[in-house]
Amino acid sequence: MEEQNQANPQQQTVIVVGKPKSVVVAFILTFLFGPLGLLYASVTGGIIMIILGGIIGVVTLGIGLIAVWVACIIWAVIAANMANKKLAKNTNQ
Repeated sequence: MEEQNQANPQQQTVIVVGKPKSVVVAFILTFLFGPLGLLYASVTGGIIMIILGGIIGVVTLGIGLIAVWVACIIWAVIAANMANKKLAKNTNQ
């Protein structure tokens, strides 16, 4: 009985669910909306930067938000790129 199972191995199909994230859309959303736009590319990153932006904004009376905004744009572009690479890697397997 065991020999029959080894002769007919079952093939498993893996379906990857997800759509690629546009790096351009990530850039535009983050440029316009800062940490809220970052939520498109990285939910965790967006939450972190919203909290961090609030703290830095209060401490620096808003001047530090420029640095937060730029950091969000960079983070969004990198996160969208990494998400696309991860999706492509999972699709090729």
